[in-house]
Amino acid sequence: MRSPVGLGCTIIFVAQLASAASAVAYTAYVSNEKSNSISIVDTDAMKVTGAVKTGQRPRGIETSKDGKFVYVAVGDDDTIEIIDAATLQVAGKLPSGEDPEQFAIDSGDKYLYVANENSALLTIIDLATRQKVGQVAVGIEPEGVAISPDARIVVCTSETTSMAHFIDVEGRKVVGNLLLGARPRSAAFKADGSELWVTSEVGGGLSIVDPAARKTKQVVKFAIPGLRGEEIQPVGINLTHDGKLGFVHLGPANRVAVVDGISHEVLKYLLVGQRVWHGAFTPDEKYLLVANGASNDISVIDVAAQKVIKSIQVGEMPWGIAIAPTRDR
Repeated sequence: MRSPVGLGCTIIFVAQLASAASAVAYTAYVSNEKSNSISIVDTDAMKVTGAVKTGQRPRGIETSKDGKFVYVAVGDDDTIEIIDAATLQVAGKLPSGEDPEQFAIDSGDKYLYVANENSALLTIIDLATRQKVGQVAVGIEPEGVAISPDARIVVCTSETTSMAHFIDVEGRKVVGNLLLGARPRSAAFKADGSELWVTSEVGGGLSIVDPAARKTKQVVKFAIPGLRGEEIQPVGINLTHDGKLGFVHLGPANRVAVVDGISHEVLKYLLVGQRVWHGAFTPDEKYLLVANGASNDISVIDVAAQKVIKSIQVGEMPWGIAIAPTRDR
């Protein structure tokens, strides 16, 4: 029989392991379109701890899968800057093509796919060599970029053409097009690949797409008492990993819609800051942070409770957010 002392030590050790596992800290990086900066936010303390100066008009922002680098598209400088997360210094630039906006990185951190808004192109960048390795012609004003979970298809939305373009990764060519509601913005795959969600800013809806058939299954519409339809402009999307909830950012409606991932019913509207753009989950999906471009703040949403719990002031015209485990500095 194990001695009480030994049993006590085991309990303490297990408790310490559990505590260490739950003690992961996360840092949010917020691109500020007008102040040409990235705000650094401690998601435990829920406060800004610093800022990084960037090039002109930072918008799209992502981190490498290991959290070592932050990539930010600086549209007016026609490049993507690489920020070292440990030093918070610019560590290099990527040849993004003209006017980069949104982009996506594949699961292996091998390729970055970026929409070039002014040149109707999708540029492909090899992250190891930091070189452009291809471009694909798409529709007018490309913006949203999403990579299928099996990494075989990249979807790029084109605002003026009102289409989603399905691009074969291996062949680097468009293999299908889907007409959508007016001015499609963001696209997001469910983690199991069963659905593709695409917002239409002017169309005012959310298209639920069967990515295998490349057909729209359903269009979700939004209605908020007291607001005109033209004020409800869906832009960013965040889907939980289990696919059970989607959060759709409704621009000047100053709301985030919570959508049931199975029935596609709108469950509720969360009041956030002004002109909500894009957001990101903490890796544990405890919180969703969203950028409010007109009120210069981010709203923190408790995902389980589906409620806004805090507002944090950042730079001017925050646009995008990326979140990763905190790096030692």
